[in-house]
Amino acid sequence: MLDAVVDWAWDGPPPGSREGRAARLLLIDSLGCSLAGLSHARPRALAAALAPLHPGTLSLPGCPPLGPAGAAAVLAAALLWDEANEGLARAHGRPGLPVAPLALVALATGARLGEALSAYALGYEVAARAGEAWRIRPGMHVDGSWHSLGAAAAAARLGGGDRAAAARAVRVAACQIPFSLYAPIAAGMDGRNSYASHAVLLGGLAAASALAGMDAPGDGMLVARRLALGLEEPPAVEPTGRWLLEEAYLKPFAGVRHAHYAAAAALKLRPALGVALPRAVRLETYTEALHYAGNRAPAVPIAAQFSLSWAVAATLVQGDLGPAAYAEEALADPRMRAIEAMVELAEDPGLAAGRRGARLALLLQDGTRAEADVTGVTGDPDRPMGEEEALVKFRRYAGSVLPEAAVEHALAAMLGPPERCPGPGIFGAPLG
Repeated sequence: MLDAVVDWAWDGPPPGSREGRAARLLLIDSLGCSLAGLSHARPRALAAALAPLHPGTLSLPGCPPLGPAGAAAVLAAALLWDEANEGLARAHGRPGLPVAPLALVALATGARLGEALSAYALGYEVAARAGEAWRIRPGMHVDGSWHSLGAAAAAARLGGGDRAAAARAVRVAACQIPFSLYAPIAAGMDGRNSYASHAVLLGGLAAASALAGMDAPGDGMLVARRLALGLEEPPAVEPTGRWLLEEAYLKPFAGVRHAHYAAAAALKLRPALGVALPRAVRLETYTEALHYAGNRAPAVPIAAQFSLSWAVAATLVQGDLGPAAYAEEALADPRMRAIEAMVELAEDPGLAAGRRGARLALLLQDGTRAEADVTGVTGDPDRPMGEEEALVKFRRYAGSVLPEAAVEHALAAMLGPPERCPGPGIFGAPLG
């Protein structure tokens, strides 16, 4: 069902076009989030564990040398570690999650920037439409399922295949779509962060199979939808001709997007609160946010990243909802803990189905009330993140692991002309 998408999106958006610029910013944002993720011990430990299985010469910051597949798998896990990477609302997920690591590794190992951007756009468009078709059941998690189809298309193109090979790769991946569980997040465990790595490796395997001449039936995804999800009706998927990557959102905050509205409301009220604790806190928001981000008293980062109450507490105390909100020091902060415990969560009856927003109310120590309504945040369709803001975010995130000069080297590599071969400069090494 995605053959036509492969054929249409093969060359990517024209260089210099609005859509081409969007693809470049998405890939830059993914690089920044991946580099920030490598500041954490667990992704670096994953790299060390993968090194014997995927030996090579590509060095990521703080990691042992890896082969291309292993490096892409590590980058995928690092990319979502802070929950700050891109997403596409209509796909209910992040189409670039396993595609960006493949493009970044290709750049680091000799690909031209234009070639990597075309492969990224191809994989993104395939994955975006796969996400539209794949509607998970309660208890499932979106990551690591349909994503492998986009990774397969991108990997086939980066591996030297033609349109027919990329279409075969997508068909092969579609016949083995896994479904993943929300259970690790509910249990406060970070095994969920390996789902994206699996999608990278599965996409690469499907691409290699296609390049070797293997194929699979074209209705594999439809059969999988019926067997795994119980979906009988044909999926409503955007036809070719429209670049969905232009609809993607870049996150202004770290953490699940459902919590961004609460964080924005907390930012508005922070001056009124000052340094004192509030007497009471009430957050009203939309049903989906309550369902996916209702974790209370989070003890570990991944639980906090999916916690509305923690987003409120962290933003009120820190004045931001960034990676620092999920550090061990933050999770042990007694003031944040006290505020989080006060937060009363409720559905906002004024938000109709499909609308997002948050209403936050604080009862202050002097008995007065402070309230804030938020009906939109950066990343919403009518409030896309601008280029300058995206580059500020990149510098902030990449700067958590690289010195300033290396950050600028990486950014220069990603902003260069299509014919440039950035090499390891995208990971902070000096440009040649």
